[in-house]
Amino acid sequence: MYIEINGITLFYEVSGTGPAILLVHGNGEDHRIFHETAELLSKDYTVYALDSRDHGKSSRVKSLGYDEMTEDVAEFVRKMKLEKPYFCGFSDGGIIGILAAVRHPELFSKLVLCGANAYPQGLKWYWFKIFALMETISHDHKLRMILKEPGITGKELESISVPVLLLAGERDMIRESHTRYLASKIKYSCLRILPGEGHGSYIVHSKKLYYFMKKFLEKPLP
Repeated sequence: MYIEINGITLFYEVSGTGPAILLVHGNGEDHRIFHETAELLSKDYTVYALDSRDHGKSSRVKSLGYDEMTEDVAEFVRKMKLEKPYFCGFSDGGIIGILAAVRHPELFSKLVLCGANAYPQGLKWYWFKIFALMETISHDHKLRMILKEPGITGKELESISVPVLLLAGERDMIRESHTRYLASKIKYSCLRILPGEGHGSYIVHSKKLYYFMKKFLEKPLP
């Protein structure tokens, strides 16, 4: 399905019935990475799986930034008249979730953030170097965004007022110390470093993410 948001067209798929949950993918991907997770969630939730701007079947744009992507998600929630949905974001999607919680504190009731970072140096140094080399060759604005954004401050992280489940793989491209930093700043966060997992191994076409999320989503709000 398609919806007009902030002057562009976003593609999304919807499935299931029950409380609403949004799924937002990472850089260079689309909603299909969540197929297995959405299938399981749809038994108890209405699942909205989005393609971010310049990804999947959504509109192409000349420049890309997390600010615009965050406002797309916020406007999607408003246009669809979703009442404090849950949110799950992977990588870029996790960054969008953080920014949405900072700038629109009443938007979501709970957040699941997977492999997210508050600033580019949260990446392990060799991943940063790889992305920099790839961007030099390709001039891809998706890669440029990773190298320059986001710039989320400790004070902004401390302002997040909803329950957050922070997930990261033991072998993630995000530094474990950075993920633990996020957990230390976000008041109502629960941190899980997943043994043996990489950046997206428990998410991309995997059922594992659902089982990591399940108890967190079912727990009553404080």
